[in-house]
Amino acid sequence: MDDKIAKFLRVDQAGEIGAVRIYQGQLAVLKGRAAVELVEHMAKQEHHHLATFDRLIEERNTRPTLLGPLWHVAGFALGAATAMLGERAAMACTAAVEEVIDEHYAGQAAQLGEDEAPLRQVIEDFQADEKGHRETALAHGAEQAVGYPLLSTLIKSGCRAAIWMAERL
Repeated sequence: MDDKIAKFLRVDQAGEIGAVRIYQGQLAVLKGRAAVELVEHMAKQEHHHLATFDRLIEERNTRPTLLGPLWHVAGFALGAATAMLGERAAMACTAAVEEVIDEHYAGQAAQLGEDEAPLRQVIEDFQADEKGHRETALAHGAEQAVGYPLLSTLIKSGCRAAIWMAERL
C-alpha cells in the first residue's frame, strides 16, 4: 500500500477518535439541555466514521497513530470544556472542528485517483456529514458564543496541529 493512503487512514482514524470523544465530553456536560439531541445525532455519525476507519486500518494492514491515547483524552477535554462554557460554545467547537475537517477531507479526496475510488467515496460521504454538522452548529448559535472568534481560531489551530502530528506519528 502506498504511504499516502496509510497516512490518510491513520490521520482520519485519529480524527474520528477525537470527534467521538469531543461529543462524549459535550454530552457528559450538556445532560438535560436542548442541544443534547443534536449532539447525540452528530455523535452517532462520528461513531460510524470511526468504525469505518477502524475497519479500513485493519483491512489495509496500516498502523494507527501512536497518539490515539492523547486524542482520546484531548477530545473529551475539549468537548467538556466548551460545553461548560454553554451550548453555544459547544456549537462553536463543533463548527470550528468541522470546518477544518471539511477542508482536510476535500484535500484528501482531490488526491485520490480512480484506483482509490471506493476510499474517495467514503471520504466524500463523511465530508458531507461533517459539513452538515458545521451547518447545524452554526444554525444553533455557534457564532453567538462569547469569544467566538478567539475560540474558533484556537480550536481550528489545534485541529490543524493534530492533523499534522497524526499524519506523522
